[in-house]
Order: sequence, then structure tokens, then C-alpha cells
Amino acid sequence: MLKFIFDIDTWQEIFGSIRKNKLRTGITIVGVMWGLFLLVSLLGAARGIENKFNSMFGNLATNSMFVWTQQTGTAFKGFQKGRRVQLKYSDVNTLIKNVKGVKKVVPRNRRQSQVIRGLKVISTGVYGDYPSLNEVQKKSLVYGRFINENDIKDRKKVCVIKEDLYKQLFEKKENPIGKYIKINDISYQVIGMYSQKFGGGGPQGDVHIPFTTFQQTYNTGDNIGWMMIIGQNDTDIAQMQEDVKLLLKTLHKVHPDDSRAFGSFNLAAEFKKMTGFLTGMQFLTWFVGVATLIAGVFAIGNILLITVKERTKEIGIRRAIGARPIEIKRQIVLESVFLTTVAGSLGIIFGGLLLMLLDSTAGKGPDSALLNPTVNIPVVLLAYALLVILGTLIGLIPASIATSIKPIEALSDE
Repeated sequence: MLKFIFDIDTWQEIFGSIRKNKLRTGITIVGVMWGLFLLVSLLGAARGIENKFNSMFGNLATNSMFVWTQQTGTAFKGFQKGRRVQLKYSDVNTLIKNVKGVKKVVPRNRRQSQVIRGLKVISTGVYGDYPSLNEVQKKSLVYGRFINENDIKDRKKVCVIKEDLYKQLFEKKENPIGKYIKINDISYQVIGMYSQKFGGGGPQGDVHIPFTTFQQTYNTGDNIGWMMIIGQNDTDIAQMQEDVKLLLKTLHKVHPDDSRAFGSFNLAAEFKKMTGFLTGMQFLTWFVGVATLIAGVFAIGNILLITVKERTKEIGIRRAIGARPIEIKRQIVLESVFLTTVAGSLGIIFGGLLLMLLDSTAGKGPDSALLNPTVNIPVVLLAYALLVILGTLIGLIPASIATSIKPIEALSDE
């Protein structure tokens, strides 16, 4: 078999057949190439979107929900409609103890404030937070650290700033750690600077200070703005969301059927929708790619059938002078494998070039649509092997037809 494959005469006949039908052969190769090109490029793009999604949500606890207060929509127990409910710090422990599935509750506060450094004045959101925020909404720290328990205990005037604010207040590549900024004319020492790709976890600001410092500075007492609630593993977040809101309604004397008093957002449900979309997109990519591959392979089978028909006399002469059926069959199968191999190689090359182009254009910058669009090498090799196997199998059809023709019938064919 190997001797036949490396035989010069065999390849001369194959290339001779291809030269006689250049246009038809070229169109067929493009058809097969397009299948693998689509598969590689679509899988790579899907991976790029998935990478972008993971970079956005990867540092956020996805089995979570947020709850905040709004105005009541129903009068209840002597309170008028339109009352603004106020969450309290005591609600945190009550929720942890009484709502099934709650793992952690992170209270947060916010004020719009002026941040000053030198002659630069910026109005931005200042947030009072606990160290636990960094556990459920991981900060990508570039400099320093996040708030810790000592900062909370001692009500330290320290802050962690976002990269956007850093760029506006500090010189490029300047280390901000240990430097001071003023927030509403009170000096705070910068202990950390972070880069965040996604604004999950409720409203986002540029400055985080210890929760206790926020209470003291803004005189908020026991009040909190909103809560991020993390569920335990395998917890039904939708049910936990309903239980949380029902308990808060009881605590704050809100009618059980009042749908306006508390707002909430189920991040777990949104995350599930996105992962479902990504799974569906990958399935569609495989379906389209494989279907196109099979269509291309059948096109090769068709062109070989036409070639066999055109070469009927030639095959008859070869059979008459002693060529064995197995030799003719091998040549036709080898031609099929050669065409699929060339087409597959071109598809992989052009697919890879397209992914490189996407990475250098749509894959750059914080607002990029995708991130590092790549395809696993084993996946590419599997698709390539599938293509060659299909090419071999489809080549057996015209090969069998060619060897079934009797020499006398072939020589008398017009």
C-alpha cells in the first residue's frame, strides 16, 4: 500500500485528472475548505465570546442576587402608599438566620461626593464596603490591597480607588499607594487601586472606603443602601429571592403582595441565560460546520463519479492490459483523500488567519466583543481526521463503480 502511495505514476495520473478538470476541482476544494473554515472560525469566535463572558463574570459570585428599597405601592398597617422603606444593618443577620440557602449577605452604602487631589476635582460615587465584598466581587488589584477588618474596626480613613479615577488623579504609572486624596474635604490614604472589567454587584463607583468610616462620615447610622446576597451551593436563587423579599416586607411592615416596595435582581438567572446561549451557539457552530463538511465531501464524491464516467475508456484499457481492480480503486480513493486533505489544510489555515484578524481588531480594548478567539488543537485535529475519513469513505463509491465496469463494456463506451 505504501509503495502504491509513493509511486510517481500514481500521482502523475491523479494530477493529470485534476488538470483536466481544473475549474470543477477548484470549486469542489473550495466547497470542502469552506466547511472546515467555517468550523474553525465559528468555534474560535464562540470561544472568544465565552472568554469575554468569563472575564466579565469570572470575578463575581454568580449564585447571587441584589435587593434594594423603593416606594411602597400599597397602604399597610397605618402607613400610607408611597412610603420609602429603609434597609437596616440588623436585616443582615436576620436574613442569614431565617432564609434558607443564604450563605453571605454583603451590605453596601453609597454617596455622590467630590474627590480632590491638587487642583483636580471629580464628582463620583463613594461606597462604604466590608472586606467580604472582595470575596464575592473579586477586585483585580493593580496596586496595594482591599479594605480589611482592621480598617473596619478602627474606622480608618483609607480608600481603594478604581483605575478610571486613578487615571484622572495620578500621573501615568505613578504608584498611588500611600498618597492622599480628599473626599468632601476629608483626607483619605489610598491603599489600593483596581481594574474592573465588569460592573456587577449593583451600582458601581470609583472609591471604596470602610463601611464603618462611611457610617461615621455620612452619619448614616444603622441604614444601608442595598445588599448583595450570596446563596449556598445548589440553592434555588429564585426561591431565595422571593423568601428574602417576603421576610423584608414583614420586618419593615410592607404588605405581602406589594411588588413595588423592594427591587431585586437575580444574577444567577441572568448568568444561566448567558451560559445557555453560549451552549446553544456552540451546538449550532458544530452543526453548521459538520453539515458543511459533509456537503463538501459529497461534492468530492460527485466530481469523482463524473471523473470515473469520463475516464471509462481509460479504465477499460488499464483493465485490459492487466491492471487489477484494487489498483484502480486505490487510485480513486487516494485522489479523494488528497482533495479532502488539501481542502482541509486550506480551511484550517484561512480559519486561523481570520481568528488572528478578529483578535487584532474586535478582540482589543475594554469594550471588545470577544477575547482571545482560539480553537483547541485536539478539536481541529478531530475535525480534520473526520474530514479525511469521510473523504476516504466517499471515494469508495466511485472506486467501486469504476472496478465494476467490465473491460469490454468500458472499451465500447461512447
